Amino acid sequence: MWCRRISCNGDSGSVPVYLNVYDLTHINGYAYWLGLGVYHSGVQVHGIEFAFGAHEYPSTGIFEGEPKQCDGFKFRESILIGKTDMSEAEVRSLMEELGKDYRGNAYNLITKNCNHFCNHVCIKLTGNPIPNWVNRLARIGWICNCVLPATLNSTKFGQNRAQKKRGEEKQEEEEEEKKKKELARRIQTAEISASNSSSSSTTTLRRGRSRTRRPRLPASPLIPTSSS
Repeated sequence: MWCRRISCNGDSGSVPVYLNVYDLTHINGYAYWLGLGVYHSGVQVHGIEFAFGAHEYPSTGIFEGEPKQCDGFKFRESILIGKTDMSEAEVRSLMEELGKDYRGNAYNLITKNCNHFCNHVCIKLTGNPIPNWVNRLARIGWICNCVLPATLNSTKFGQNRAQKKRGEEKQEEEEEEKKKKELARRIQTAEISASNSSSSSTTTLRRGRSRTRRPRLPASPLIPTSSS
């Protein structure tokens, strides 16, 4: 892992902005030296890496993570694009604004991929674009679409924070619903048990009463008996 610097115009800021580049295929080991290759990239600023990926919802496809640690990809290199004066809060505000355009279901490998996003962000932050070779294959693909497999267009590069949060909230709701159902089941079981116990006691009491015989009254002296 190494870092290099490109010729920058945006050095007036104080916060460095890096482009972290990842290999999407082992073929890049050969294609890289020809100025080609298939790459994923993310913009690192304020110690956070921002990237763009696909999902099926019309919400932001921008997600963040640890620099140089994007799951599923092999880190290749980090390139210093320039510097910015934007604070972390201003950068997050920018990402929220860009999220309206870079939606998960708008991802397209040829016309709007992670590298297009990084180029847009780097220009916003520093005034400098990313190196041409990072997204060169997408431009070739736009001219001759058969260069890239059509299935790559639906490759999902990660789960954005909003989607992840919705998933966690849904899971919490499901667990809460399970707890409520379990509590209702226990209450119902207790009520049935109590009802059965009460019914059993009443039946036993009635049976006890039916078996108790009344004592016979003594014979009246006025009523003659058969012996007399």
